[in-house]
Formats: sequence, C-alpha cells, structure tokens
Amino acid sequence: MSNGVRVYRFDSRDPSDSSFGVLLLRFAVNAAGLFLASVIVPGIEIGDWPSLIAVTAIFAIVNILLKRVALVVSFCLIFATFGLFILVINTALLGATAWVAGQLDLDFTVDGFWSAFFGALIISLVSFFAAIVIRRPRVS
Repeated sequence: MSNGVRVYRFDSRDPSDSSFGVLLLRFAVNAAGLFLASVIVPGIEIGDWPSLIAVTAIFAIVNILLKRVALVVSFCLIFATFGLFILVINTALLGATAWVAGQLDLDFTVDGFWSAFFGALIISLVSFFAAIVIRRPRVS
C-alpha cells in the first residue's frame, strides 16, 4: 500500500533515485572526499574552491563514463582479490580525473600512483561513511 510518500536513499542504486537533491548530496560528499584527500594525502593538491567544484564535476563524469566498464572488464581480478582491485580502479579513475583537470588548466594535481591510491581510499571511506550516516529507512 502506497501512501504517496517517496523516500530517497543516498546509497541506493535505483535509477529512479536521481532527484536533484540526491545528486547534489552525492556531489557534496564527493567534494568533501576530494577536499579531505587533498588535506591528508601529500601529493594531492587543490588550489582553490572553483577548482574543487570543477574537479568534483569531472570526477563524477569520469566515474559515470568509466567505472562500470572498468568493473566489468576487471571482474575476474576483483573476484580473485576479494574486491581489493576496486581500489586500483578507483586509483585509475582519480588519475584520469587529474589528467582531465590538467588538460583544462585547473589547479588540481595528483603526484603519482601512491598519492592517487591513498586519495581514492580516502574518497571511498568518506563516501562509505556518508552512506551510513545519511541512510534513511526503507519504505515497505
């Protein structure tokens, strides 16, 4: 029985969960993760707030375009490493984001694999904890 109330979950994979509020929340969480990674990880630098916003948008686009393909292509490696290879995929996506940002002359740099690896780890942890904190109860 539906009472007309629609609940949006941050961690949902449902395509109908793409309201502007949910997308804005995901953008904010990714921006927070990128900012925190630049503060904690030596080798990741974001020069100013406009660059952070632009890099967050690039990061979202790179994830939309490449992440699913990378997950499908590397399924066997992900399975063999019990999911740890996803960190390598996230590292590559952060590296791709840094490359695109460099092509657009944005003030964002990632110095090497390990900086990208630990930056991707921080961004993943921020996203994971945000999903736990923001989680709303499911409507039955």
